[in-house]
Amino acid sequence: MAKALIVYVSRTGETKTIGGLIAEGLRFSLVDTDVKDAKEIKSEQDLAGYDAIVFGSATYHGSMMQGMKTLLFLAEKSNLEGKVGGAFGAFGWSGEAPDRIFETMQHILNMDMVSGPLRLKSSSLGGGIQMAQDYGREIAKKLTP
Repeated sequence: MAKALIVYVSRTGETKTIGGLIAEGLRFSLVDTDVKDAKEIKSEQDLAGYDAIVFGSATYHGSMMQGMKTLLFLAEKSNLEGKVGGAFGAFGWSGEAPDRIFETMQHILNMDMVSGPLRLKSSSLGGGIQMAQDYGREIAKKLTP
C-alpha cells in the first residue's frame, strides 16, 4: 500500500483542516496517510519512507509561514527527488504561499508534482471540502500507474 505524508503549518487551524480533508481523499483512494504539524518534523528521517509528500502553509503578509520555510530547507537534505508531491494552503486576500511551496518542491526538490497547488480561503466555503478531497484523490492517482 502506498504511503503519504501531509505536513502543515497553521496559525488559526484552517490549513490544518484542509490538510485533513486532503488526507481523506488519499484514504478514500486506499493510500495510508499521516498528517503532521511541521513542528513534529525534527530531521530528514521524519520525511523518509513516504511515496508522496504534501506541504501546506497559510499565506500571511504575502509569504508562507516561517515554519514551512524551515521545513523546506530541511526537505532539501531528504532526497525527495521523484516522489509525488503537492502543496496547499489557506489564505485571506492573497495566496502566494501554496504557489511558492509548489515551485520549491518542483524545481529545488525535483519532486513529481500534481497539476498545481490547492489554494482555499476556507474549507467550508464554495465546495472547499470537495476540492480538498479531490486534491487528495489527484495525488493518489499519481501513485498508481
